[in-house]
Amino acid sequence: MSTSIAVTTSSILVLGATGKTGRRVTDLLGAASRPASRSSSTRFDWSDQDTWEPALAGTTAVYVVPPEDPSPLAEFVPLAVKSGVTRLVLLSMRGAQDDDPFEAAVKDSGAEWTVLRPTWFMQNFDEDMFAAPVQHGELAVPAGEGVHPFIDVVDIAEVAVVALTQHGHDGQTYELSGPEALSFPEMLARITEVTGRPVRYSDIAPEEFAASMRALGYPDEIADLVTMLLVRIRTGEEAHLSDGVRRVLGREPRTFADYLGSSKFA
Repeated sequence: MSTSIAVTTSSILVLGATGKTGRRVTDLLGAASRPASRSSSTRFDWSDQDTWEPALAGTTAVYVVPPEDPSPLAEFVPLAVKSGVTRLVLLSMRGAQDDDPFEAAVKDSGAEWTVLRPTWFMQNFDEDMFAAPVQHGELAVPAGEGVHPFIDVVDIAEVAVVALTQHGHDGQTYELSGPEALSFPEMLARITEVTGRPVRYSDIAPEEFAASMRALGYPDEIADLVTMLLVRIRTGEEAHLSDGVRRVLGREPRTFADYLGSSKFA
């Protein structure tokens, strides 16, 4: 990837900098990034407004990993613009509506904006909610035999960096997906081939899955949202491919095989 970063040191604020996309955006930006999170040297906490203004000081662009509730984002964005931010890149999600309150906060900001709507992350299998079940040899989700074009978060990060540092992306909403739609049984079989450790797939009822998430401590709204998204995979609503990676980066997205070769499974 080639980027032209016409920015000064630490002038791009990266929220969620310890997360899956945020830390990769930080790495790609290098000295141009100001990584921020609750545990970073630049502290940022959506629930503590006293951390917002110091994090924004001197920045010109923000990679926005939003909070669970849109209200803090609606308050943060005007402060960011007032502080001198002229460009916002929002990590949204596939299926978001055009009147989505998270997206509306950046679209109505008066700053240049770009919205990224990615599919489910491949890295969920080794870094997030699927990692522990996969490690223990069984993944139980209510997705049936439905297929979905999971995306490598490296592709998301590269698209974000281009949108943050290059012209031509203002007002764009990019739908991002991987290059192939696979079922959970297919993906688990490929993980098994790489690791040599069998991982069984169990198709369970949506209610059972939501209850299991709540038992793990997820809030009701998150448990319900994740369950709904998995059911959309089951019903075939999430099988289509998107061309955002190719439009922005001029190449095809990374495959599931590419991900496996560079993941913790390798």
